[in-house]
Amino acid sequence: MKELLIIIAKNLVDNPDDVVVTEEMRDDTKVLKLTVAQDDMGKVIGKQGRIAKAIRAVVKAAAIHSDERVVVEIV
Repeated sequence: MKELLIIIAKNLVDNPDDVVVTEEMRDDTKVLKLTVAQDDMGKVIGKQGRIAKAIRAVVKAAAIHSDERVVVEIV
């Protein structure tokens, strides 16, 4: 899931070298924290959060396919 999130984020932003994804566990859920350059934050979130919702939906669908619980946080 981490690699999927990195690929998606790097293709959205102008500064792909600044994309960082950290992974931690909370209870039985994997939390992926996406960090991008401040200038690229709007591109990752999108108007009214539409891109962020789409990213979360894709990662969640991939996680369900592999029997995992994953939450994406954009920091």
